[in-house]
Amino acid sequence: MSLTKEELQELVRNKLGNRPLLVVSNREPYIHVFAGSQVRCQVPASGLTVALDPVMRACGGIWIAHGSGNADREVVDEKNRVAVPPQEPSYTLRRIWLSKEEEEGYYLGFSNEALWPLCHIAYTPPTFDEAHWNMYQRVNRKFAEAVLDETEDNEAFVFIQDYHLALLSRMIKEKNPRLVTAQFWHIPWPNPEAFRICPWGREILHGLLGNDLLGFHIRYHCDNFLDTVRLLLEARVDRERSQVTYGGKTTLVRPYPISVDFHRIAQEAARPEVEKEMEQIQQRWDTGDKFVGIGIDRLDYTKGIPHRLKALDKFLTKYPEYLGRIVFFQLGEPSRVHIKRYKELNAEIEDLVEEINWKYESDEWKPVILLREHLPPSTLMAFNRLADFCIVSSLHDGMNLVAKEFVSSRIDEDGVLILSHFTGAARELNEAVLINPYATDEFAEAIKTAIEMPPEQRQARMRKLRQVVAQNNIYRWAGDIISQLADLKS
Repeated sequence: MSLTKEELQELVRNKLGNRPLLVVSNREPYIHVFAGSQVRCQVPASGLTVALDPVMRACGGIWIAHGSGNADREVVDEKNRVAVPPQEPSYTLRRIWLSKEEEEGYYLGFSNEALWPLCHIAYTPPTFDEAHWNMYQRVNRKFAEAVLDETEDNEAFVFIQDYHLALLSRMIKEKNPRLVTAQFWHIPWPNPEAFRICPWGREILHGLLGNDLLGFHIRYHCDNFLDTVRLLLEARVDRERSQVTYGGKTTLVRPYPISVDFHRIAQEAARPEVEKEMEQIQQRWDTGDKFVGIGIDRLDYTKGIPHRLKALDKFLTKYPEYLGRIVFFQLGEPSRVHIKRYKELNAEIEDLVEEINWKYESDEWKPVILLREHLPPSTLMAFNRLADFCIVSSLHDGMNLVAKEFVSSRIDEDGVLILSHFTGAARELNEAVLINPYATDEFAEAIKTAIEMPPEQRQARMRKLRQVVAQNNIYRWAGDIISQLADLKS
C-alpha cells in the first residue's frame, strides 16, 4: 500500500514522537554556487538526494552532509546550518567542510576507487591505498562529531546513507548509545568472494554492524551481505530472521526497494515551463517527425553508456530505413573527473559519438546528440516527456531511479522504457523492455521493438509501470524503514 506525504508525517509523529530524525549523507540535497556576483541554489545530479529530499520535506529534521558548493559557506549560520528548500524551508541542512586532501582520500580515493568498483561488478578493478583508508576513517569521524554535536546525549533516530559512511554508526554509538541507527546501502553488495579482497573488509563489516537496521534494495544484496559476514567475522548469522548478532548486538538486515515521489514528479511534468521547454527542444534539434530516444545518467562506467551507443550503431547498420528518422540524446553530467577511469570513460563516450555521427550523419541530421552538462530538472523533465523511448542500460545498479523518474513523468501514459536486467528496478518494472546490455544484437533489437511497438501496447505497458511506481513510492519506502526503526526502540 502506498503512503502519501501527509500519511508519512502522521506516521513519523506517532512512531518517533519528540525524538529528532537526522539524515547523514556525503552528498547534500542543495548546493549553493556563485553565478557571477549572485548566489544560486541548485539540486545535484544524485538519485539519493532526489529520493530523500521529499521525505525530509515531509518529516522535518536535520540533514548532515558535505558542503561542496563554492558558495555554500556564504549562506550558513554560525553552526553551519541553512534552512532548505530555499522556496519553502521545511528542514535544516547542516554542512561539514572537507579539505581538498580529505576529499581526495575519502571520496575520490577510498569511496570511489575502492568501494564503488568493489561493489559494482563492471570489470573495473578496485584500488586499495592505505592513505585513502586512513582518510576515510578520519572523515567518518568528522561526520560523527557533527552528529554528536546535534544530538548531544539525547535520544535520536539517525538514518545514515550509503557506502561513504560505513564506519559512522559504530563511532556515534560509542559516544551516545541512546541513538538508534539505520543505514541504507544504495549500491549493490557483492558476493563474499568479491568482497573478501578488500584489505579492510572486516573493519567495514564491524562498522556497519553498529547499526540497528541495515537496508539494501533487494533480497539478493541482503543475502550477499549475510554470506559475507558469515565468511569474514565470528558472528551469528540467522538467515531465517535475516539478522546478525555480533559482539552481543543484533542488526536486522532488510530489503527496501527505494523509489521516487511519483505524484510530485507527475505534477511537475505537467507544468507550463516543461511544455515550453519541450517546444524549444523540438525546434532546436528539429525532432518533430523523428523518433526520440534518451539516456539520462551521471557519466559513470557502471551505467553502460558505451554499450547503448554500440547498440544504437548496430541498430542503424541493421535497419538503414531509420537513417534520418531517429535522434538519440545522451544527457550526462560529468562525474568524478579526477579519477583516471572516469577520464577514460568520457573520452570513450566522446569517441563513440563522433564515430557514429561521422558514419551515418547527413547535412541535416545527426543520430546522436551528447549533452555533457548540468541540466535543470525542468529540462530533464521535458526530455523525459518528449522521448519515444528511454534507455537505462546499467551493467550493475542497486536500483536506478532514472527509470522510475521516466515512468513518473509520462503523464500521457506513453513511451517505452528499455531497462537492463542488472538493475534493482528490473525486479519491479517488468513491463519495460528488458535487456542484457552486453548482448549488442539483442540490445539493437530492443530499440527496434520500442520504436515499432503499437500505440495500444505501449500505453498499456506504461499504465502498468506507472501503477507500480505510484504504489511503491518514496513515502512508503521511508515509512517502512522508520516504522521498523521505531519498533526496535519500543
